[in-house]
Amino acid sequence: MSLETLISSLTAATAEEDAPLRPTLYSLDDPAQRTALGALLERGEVAAVRDALAEQVAELLTARRPDRSPDADELAAAVEAHLGGRTASAYGSWAWYPWSRQLVHVLPRDEYRELRQSRNRYKITAEEQELLTGRTIAVIGLSVGAASAVTLAQEGVGSRFRLADFDRLSLSNLNRLRASVADVGLPKVVIAARQMYEIDPHLDIEVWPQGLTEENVDAFLTGGGRADLLVEECDDLYIKVYARERARAHRIPVLMETNERGMLDVERFDREPHRPLLHGLLSGVAAADLKTLSTREKVPYVLRILDQERPSERFVPSLVEIGQTISSWPQLASGVALGAALVTDTARRLLLGTFTASGRYFVDPGELVRDGMETVLRSEEPPPAGAAREVAAREVAPPLRLPEAGRPLDEEAVRRLVSYGMQAPSGGNVQPWRFVSRGRVLECRIDDDLAPTLLDLERSASHLAIGAAVENIDLAARAAGWACRARIFPDPADPGLVCELSFTDDGDDGDDEEDEAGATHGPRVPLAEWIGHRTTNRAPGADTPLAGPDADELTRCAQESGAVLDLVTERDGLEEVGRILGAGDRLRFMSPALHRDMMAEMRWDDEEVRRTRDGIDVATLQLDRTDLAGISIARHWPNLAFIRRIGGGASFEEGARKLVAASSAIGVLSIPGTTPDAYARGGRALQRLWLTATSRALAVQPLTALLYLLARVERGGGAGLDTEEIATLRALRTRLAKILPHRPDNAELILVRLSYAPPPAVRSLRRDVGSCLRFAGLEGA
Repeated sequence: MSLETLISSLTAATAEEDAPLRPTLYSLDDPAQRTALGALLERGEVAAVRDALAEQVAELLTARRPDRSPDADELAAAVEAHLGGRTASAYGSWAWYPWSRQLVHVLPRDEYRELRQSRNRYKITAEEQELLTGRTIAVIGLSVGAASAVTLAQEGVGSRFRLADFDRLSLSNLNRLRASVADVGLPKVVIAARQMYEIDPHLDIEVWPQGLTEENVDAFLTGGGRADLLVEECDDLYIKVYARERARAHRIPVLMETNERGMLDVERFDREPHRPLLHGLLSGVAAADLKTLSTREKVPYVLRILDQERPSERFVPSLVEIGQTISSWPQLASGVALGAALVTDTARRLLLGTFTASGRYFVDPGELVRDGMETVLRSEEPPPAGAAREVAAREVAPPLRLPEAGRPLDEEAVRRLVSYGMQAPSGGNVQPWRFVSRGRVLECRIDDDLAPTLLDLERSASHLAIGAAVENIDLAARAAGWACRARIFPDPADPGLVCELSFTDDGDDGDDEEDEAGATHGPRVPLAEWIGHRTTNRAPGADTPLAGPDADELTRCAQESGAVLDLVTERDGLEEVGRILGAGDRLRFMSPALHRDMMAEMRWDDEEVRRTRDGIDVATLQLDRTDLAGISIARHWPNLAFIRRIGGGASFEEGARKLVAASSAIGVLSIPGTTPDAYARGGRALQRLWLTATSRALAVQPLTALLYLLARVERGGGAGLDTEEIATLRALRTRLAKILPHRPDNAELILVRLSYAPPPAVRSLRRDVGSCLRFAGLEGA
């Protein structure tokens, strides 16, 4: 036999084998299928076997628990447990691809799709993916249409497909179709179906290799159930219009990408059953009017459909040269790939109901990516968080100075005292105080211009901060030789007046003094020295145990102030507190209202820090570059809205867990009563406690937001929070009460993290004294 004869005979034999386009699935649990697969192997029809089933199961289990990193032995045991006593060979299905003669071992259908689509999350949620899987998509014309069908299948948009095209692959088609030269001569529907089945052997694909006619269009669109979407990409102008006429009759939406300037047409016949075809661009023209036109005669109608005042530079000569120097419409692989992406993305959103409009859209690379359209980027990498901010803070924060001993209490002395008061802590560093000097009387007021947040129920956090400022002023005055008497809420008719401080010439002799509430404040002069050193320290610190003398001194300080300090020092308790606080942080990020309040407190750059001189300087958070990038992304609510919808956000719990794990203790300071005066008195106790901790080289970080959210639920009825958030907070209270005593009649003032850590490199700024202090007369000074 000659070589030519041998090639000819093999070509004929191969041609007979070209017809198969669907794989055969065999389950070894079925005796008949097991026998059939054995016969297939014995006949030598299998050229290669691909069995990576164990790896697929392992990847499936890992994808289900991405938060775990099992070692090889643990993973192998999990795979064995998943198989449930069956051999690996009997699990799932064996897919036989006759055109490549490959036998491939795959997971069961649902697990196969779960794993294959696991990297879609959270671009597509599990619920959305399930909805998309149940859709049927019909595709006419398999150039752009083939790329679209394959991309749809790859993304999991639809699992039932109908493909129609009468054409066979030619060599010139390889300029834009993903196929092999060995496929030349095969029907395009066969090539597309094979590619899709090689992605997912569990698909259901019907092919119409004869193309569409008047007689079969309705069966194509509705046979076996109405299609959910028609992707129309055919060249035949008559079928293009006739298919739309029938799609509109059956209320099936249509997508068309034209391979010209990224033009995409969306026609929502499902929502607009009387919508004009092709947006009315062929008004007065029916499909029958186009049936017998030559290619040249179709050009005016094509131009009407395109309706472009600015066609691409290469499009017009394409029209002019058809039938002269080119035989058909030119298309490029890049345009086909873009079209497939546009069709798939739009189809997904259309089928999920998140995109409902009809119309024409352009995603034109030539317009979007061209000279002069570059996006302006930051060319310099930002410095490490806090590196530049430390210098700014030193330059603009003057040192504290006590009033000169023996000098009258003049304006300069009052300014100095108030500057000490303004070093007090406040939630979000909002500095909610205003001071009015009336001779020897200093009024400490709430800033009426400051709107309360969800963490400031009944202004409790503001009262706490003003109480802390009062304690600082008292300490500073006594250190300068002035006696100071504080009256909390002295005028019931003026609730904005939180405290009134009266100064006399009597110096502090160091003895304890009892205020109106009956709490003793102990010797004051030594603590005044630490006011300028007190700061929030967010450094992780070392997880060394809290020293006994430090714990005793803090407990004694709280008791002398009429407050109670509960400490958690055991590792198990600290770990649980870290988890609880982490859940609280997650709630704050995932709540629109709480997120808004939290981000309003943040100051993101040096200019904003110096301009406002309040809020939380992001540099003080002491974040590394990765965490800083993460909180920058979380800054904008739209970036988090989807995460909330899918129940995500677990990563927002990690920060608190890590911080508490690196702590020596967690403490909750509380005081009897929940009225405004309790919080004001509590602020004084809080400041003394913090100064005492500072004097003992303890780093202090408040983690108090959860306590004030719990107060909003328990005393404020959860106003401003939704039912899910309230339920979450109630559950967190139950967990927290197992570790820290809950005294409903006490105001929980602050939850602090205590550790041994070096001082922070950056401190929050304070406003200028002049912006918070007003003089109303110095009579009697």
